[in-house]
Amino acid sequence: MSLDVIFLKLMSGMGVTVSIFLLTLLFSIPLGLPITLARMSKNKTLSVISGIYISVMRGTPLMLQIIVIYFLPYYGFGLNVTAEYRFVAVIIAFSLNYAAYFAEIYRSGIQSIPKGQYEAAQILGYSPSQTFIRIVMPQMFKRVLPAMTNEIITLVKDTSLSFAIATAEMFTMAKQIAAKEASLMPLMVAGVFYYIFNFIVAIVCKKVEKKYDYYKI
Repeated sequence: MSLDVIFLKLMSGMGVTVSIFLLTLLFSIPLGLPITLARMSKNKTLSVISGIYISVMRGTPLMLQIIVIYFLPYYGFGLNVTAEYRFVAVIIAFSLNYAAYFAEIYRSGIQSIPKGQYEAAQILGYSPSQTFIRIVMPQMFKRVLPAMTNEIITLVKDTSLSFAIATAEMFTMAKQIAAKEASLMPLMVAGVFYYIFNFIVAIVCKKVEKKYDYYKI
């Protein structure tokens, strides 16, 4: 099989890879914030539950989480699992997993804000919610951007784990072609794709960091 044909076949899976990446970010980035607030809550029940959730999501393999979420409707509730549910299961698993990581990143950013700023906001008449939204959030976001960039780059590579339930993303397509042709070339081409994808993501994240350079910490 020629390089051109391999390239075209892998491009069909690249769309699925990009979709997994974008949808995971769409759901996990905002989901991480309420998990963080629950983890830092004075309510012991909320704090413990969110702590267990984060521990489980970070302490077990993402591939296992994908498999569990895919088969849970059938083995847990006796529901038929369709082929279309594969993609949905991947998005759910990735979003829940990365939300746990983002939650801990947010928590580190929030805890890095000096207590004096909370006190100053209180003197100025800010409510707790106003203090968090106007004072804490902008600084927290600025501080955690490098750590978030690392997680986002990792997400690009982790999309390949969706092969566990035969989701037709790029790495799955590369493995199938490699097995059929008895060649490593498809996997090498896939590696180049991942590198280019990560390179673009890194550039975008760097631009976002520069955008917040006006805010010095």
